Amino acid sequence: MSRLTVPKTYKLFIGGKFPRSESGHTFEVSTPKGEFLANAAAASRKDARDAVVAARGAFPGWSGATAYNRGQVLYRVAEVLEGRAEQFVEEIRQSEGVSARAARTQVENSIDTWVWYAGFADKYAQVAGNGNPVSGPYFNLSTPDPMGVVVALCPQGSSGQSLLGLSASVAPIVASGNTVVVVSHASQPLSAISAAEVFATSDVPGGVINVLTGNPAGIMPWMASHADVNGLDLAGADQESALEWEKAAAQTLKRVQGPSNGIPASSLHRITAFVETKTVWHTQALG
Repeated sequence: MSRLTVPKTYKLFIGGKFPRSESGHTFEVSTPKGEFLANAAAASRKDARDAVVAARGAFPGWSGATAYNRGQVLYRVAEVLEGRAEQFVEEIRQSEGVSARAARTQVENSIDTWVWYAGFADKYAQVAGNGNPVSGPYFNLSTPDPMGVVVALCPQGSSGQSLLGLSASVAPIVASGNTVVVVSHASQPLSAISAAEVFATSDVPGGVINVLTGNPAGIMPWMASHADVNGLDLAGADQESALEWEKAAAQTLKRVQGPSNGIPASSLHRITAFVETKTVWHTQALG
């Protein structure tokens, strides 16, 4: 007797949970040839607000954790991705219409991205911070601190590489202690929600990473003007949209990282783009 398959329902990832969209709306995800793959939740303005609330609530605990601990959590994400590599290879192969080899390369590059930022989590402060020369009996030290809540738009289009784009957007933001609301690749969101399942089982505290799926044009304007968002990573934005959202972000003095040409490479700059420098003066004891 044949059995029916159990199709996966792709939901949002907010505050460590997997809710349906508040609106109840979904959209069809298809292969590049137009073949139906799944339904995914279409995030609403209310979902976006809920995600920001969750990210803000998680910020004190995540930013207050030791840098070593954050690095261990990011490394655990890489470990779990490695263990589920075959699932991601198949998901990417179907949704992006690429060969199994290309899909595997993307998964491996995504794993390597998490490992790279895990290694820098407890080291970037030594590179980005410094002791400043001053005239007088003082120590003057500058150290980088996380900003708060950052909203990231994954790379879009044919060069989006859904899983790698998500990894390259999220990992540097959370490595420094920020929390993130990430808007996935619009037409290839399946690996983003599967990645959320990895986050949920990788010691990432609820609310540190929140994943929204749907049309960025319906989500990003509200994020750009949201008063409780501290930064925008517009890696996946086109130039016209980026300019519009940057203007909206200026009203609340957000830090904005502009569009990237393809997948952003792993770099120290990707971490320091969303940190603020704290400078401390300390009296030097005279001998």
